[in-house]
Amino acid sequence: SQAAKMKLKHNINPVLLQFINFIVLVYSLVTYIPWYILSGSKQAIAKAKQVKARPVNNKPGGAYRSVNSLHCLASVLYPGCDTLDKVFKYAKTKYKDKKLLGTREILKEEDEIQPSGKVFKKVILGKYTWLSYEDVYIKAVNFGNGLAVLGQQPKTNIAIFCETRAEWMIAAQACFMCNYQLVTLYATLGGPAIVHGLNETEVTTIITSKELMQTKLKEIVSQVPLLRHIITVDGKPTTWAEFPKGVIVHTMASVQAMGAKADTGNKQPSRPVPSDIAVIMYTSGSTGIPKGVMISHCNIIAGITGMAERIPNLGEKDIYIGYLPLAHVLELSAELVCLSHGCRIGYSSPQTLADQSSKIKKGSKGDVTTLKPTLMAAVPEIMDRIYKNVMNKVNEMTSFQRNLFILAYNYKMEQISKGYTTPLCDSLIFRKVRMLLGGKIRVLLCGGAPLSAATQRFMNICFCCPVGQGYGLTESAGAGTITEVWDYTTGRVGAPLVCCEIKLMNWEEGGYYNTDKPYPRGEILIGGQNVTVGYYKNEARTKQDFTVDENGQRWLHTGDIGEFHHDGCLKIIDRKKDLVKLQAGEYVSLGKVEAALKNLPLVDNICAYASSFHSYVIGFVVPNQKELAELARKKGFKGTWEEICNSPEMEKEVLKVLAEAAVAANLEKFEIPVKIRLSPDPWTPETGLVTDAFKLKRKELTAFYQPDIERMYGTHVK
Repeated sequence: SQAAKMKLKHNINPVLLQFINFIVLVYSLVTYIPWYILSGSKQAIAKAKQVKARPVNNKPGGAYRSVNSLHCLASVLYPGCDTLDKVFKYAKTKYKDKKLLGTREILKEEDEIQPSGKVFKKVILGKYTWLSYEDVYIKAVNFGNGLAVLGQQPKTNIAIFCETRAEWMIAAQACFMCNYQLVTLYATLGGPAIVHGLNETEVTTIITSKELMQTKLKEIVSQVPLLRHIITVDGKPTTWAEFPKGVIVHTMASVQAMGAKADTGNKQPSRPVPSDIAVIMYTSGSTGIPKGVMISHCNIIAGITGMAERIPNLGEKDIYIGYLPLAHVLELSAELVCLSHGCRIGYSSPQTLADQSSKIKKGSKGDVTTLKPTLMAAVPEIMDRIYKNVMNKVNEMTSFQRNLFILAYNYKMEQISKGYTTPLCDSLIFRKVRMLLGGKIRVLLCGGAPLSAATQRFMNICFCCPVGQGYGLTESAGAGTITEVWDYTTGRVGAPLVCCEIKLMNWEEGGYYNTDKPYPRGEILIGGQNVTVGYYKNEARTKQDFTVDENGQRWLHTGDIGEFHHDGCLKIIDRKKDLVKLQAGEYVSLGKVEAALKNLPLVDNICAYASSFHSYVIGFVVPNQKELAELARKKGFKGTWEEICNSPEMEKEVLKVLAEAAVAANLEKFEIPVKIRLSPDPWTPETGLVTDAFKLKRKELTAFYQPDIERMYGTHVK
């Protein structure tokens, strides 16, 4: 079974192991009946086995809907609240003096010199200071009015390029109230991509932080001719002499002060309608130029309505930790879900998240320890990092401690797969691990890339909470599917949310059909109010990725291949396009990498490969025999053609040539192959690895080179 494969290995004396297993069996029998009666797990086990989604008709390719929205898709969170400003006003009235946004004060900053001579900035942070719903509302109203004083008009674009923090959310709420279209850009985007986004949206105002202004914006301001106002959210930066004329720098506080003084009594502010654009969210494109996804008020509201339904008992007792980029649809949606349900949001960053994080001074507390959140969103890369850290600590334990941990881990894995809980193990063995995330997490939300079964199971066991794996795209306002909290299966992304329906379309080229047995398979299409308006100033691409059916319903063609299981849960099994999202969230266009390296004299053919479970690209190369033989001679390597191709030394030499060409072709660092396999045999249509037109058959190449993929990634790829 899958659980048996994921068990940890121990080295316990077989006789002792038999005795321990006997004790465990007795314990299980004694505790089973009272646990079954008192814990309510009878219902949980029943719910886990229930059908979660059904097709709306019996035709092949019929849309699947959640059993909770079979007859009508949900689209509104609260009656009458059909725009984001109304949602916030409703929440402000309901939760008035309750805490909403929290930020830790910086008590001390210091430079720590490492043995290598590098200097690391370390911080000592204090308690969280909180703004109430009422405080945030007033700040947002004033900021919106202040932007109007600066000349911002309704239905025009304004950019935010800032780290995740309370001011980001305040600025966003101000824009939602005044019907300004918020253009979001990742703080990690490269200069040309930022310039493209700012110029395409013709923004005159950008909201940013002092640090990003100094490190990223300073270099590119001169390439954004329409820019007139820069607003820094964290005080006045030091000005620089070469600053372009005509650009004024304001602080957020000064703009709010302008708004507070402004006489808006006679002027009725322009409120949005549901179809108005709330956000233009830039997302990585396959050609390297980011695309702006236009997301309307009703798209976001439908999406967060669907997401909220999957988190049981969501409410005022919950505390969410916000540290992922708010320019990412997963984080923005999660925070809007919390804001609309009376939860608190405490802000953090990947560098200050835990006690061991890079910016936290040794001996002082990270954000999770101080905040003790109940809800957290994470991308697989962060979960994998936690998994590796804990496993390293387990390996450092004494033999007795390690074997005790492993026995408890394997015991709990068996219990979880049966739908049972293990309160004794949780409190005695896993309490310490649980404290790494503050000790109070009740639901971990995971999205952005696939999560490996081993990591998901590890989080279930050690953090004693369900992991809600989700699937959604910026183009679907982040909504698609989320697993239910009592569904402890791995490798699936759950049933459609109540706001949308999903159907599978045949993809003949890949051999996937919605009539396949035992599971229908095909390209995933998402339909519903959460499906966005399209791409900004890109009608051709919008027509390619979005369609409208005879009932006026919008459908998004995701390019992902899925299969529906008998209980209505979806599993992602392949990708139609050659665009792969790496573990850290960067998109790599395999075709772009291949095009940059294919024309090298040393390369006859190349197939780039990337896995969402890993952070780097690898490649299979058919080398040019004459060129490689010459390179081998220069390096003093002697051997047959097969020996040259199978030599790790020659692989390294070819990699150097590829890396130089990749840099010359302006490939990003993460796009450059890190490891390669040199193929002594050419790829011909007869081998079945390329088409008659010599186009790469990725599926066949992946299967053919599977042992090499596992070697290059140093693991068994899921």
